Amino acid sequence: MPDLPLTVWIVVAGVLGLIVGSFLNVVILRLPVQLEAFWQREARDILGLEQPDEPLPPGIVREGSHCPHCKHPLAAHDNIPLFGWLLLRGRCRYCQTRISIQYPLIELLTGILSAIVIWKFGPTLAGLAGLFFTWVLVASSGIDFRTQLLPDQLTLPLLWAGLLLSLLHLFVQPSASILAAAIGYLSLWSVYWLFKLLTGKEGMGFGDFKLLAALGAWMGPMSLLPVILLSSLIGALVGGALIALRKHGREVPMPFGPFLAMAGWVWFVAGDQLAHAYMSFTGLR
Repeated sequence: MPDLPLTVWIVVAGVLGLIVGSFLNVVILRLPVQLEAFWQREARDILGLEQPDEPLPPGIVREGSHCPHCKHPLAAHDNIPLFGWLLLRGRCRYCQTRISIQYPLIELLTGILSAIVIWKFGPTLAGLAGLFFTWVLVASSGIDFRTQLLPDQLTLPLLWAGLLLSLLHLFVQPSASILAAAIGYLSLWSVYWLFKLLTGKEGMGFGDFKLLAALGAWMGPMSLLPVILLSSLIGALVGGALIALRKHGREVPMPFGPFLAMAGWVWFVAGDQLAHAYMSFTGLR
């Protein structure tokens, strides 16, 4: 890496995060639609039914950005991360339909989180790995929040990346990575079946098991309990706030993946500091 001040690398990471965030918006919106179309076609093949004569959903990379309402292709200057939305004042240039606030929020969030990762780990291999970790969590959270789906196409690469990086002793040892992945998966798997046996309902999805396994593979077994507790706390606070504001009914299920991802990312960048603060507060250290 060129010998540049850390501040420069942080700014570069932030700008890169804005650009990647624009791409993550495409992933969040298009991947679930593609998966649904694939599953429907696969089911028709299994049942021996004729496939419908309709075009496939737009691809993630090949098809350019366009307005979801009028389908008009967007100009390059309209696609500038964050600033394009601001310049358009949140409306399509061609049909004046409102553009979802999701676009600038995801771009801004990805930019900020990317800058924090490089501030924490520097322009190193750990920093690059942390960027990948962050971007996958942002995309997974966005999809789960919108569709209550955590695709294997995101959680499994994250899991394998954590296991393979442990061979480089980057964050944890291989044995700790493997053990944490197994414990992470089995812990939520056990909770899922216990809850289902007691209530007859499904409390969470299988994607949550895989996401916690992936987080364990990156951070080791000592991270699992704090991540679960922190994600439960975040979920309770967000759910309570939504219910209090009457924007979410008590009977309406909420995705757990975004809270897991939030807690996992926080522990990834600040776990040591949080653990030290907790032990100092409780007098254990």
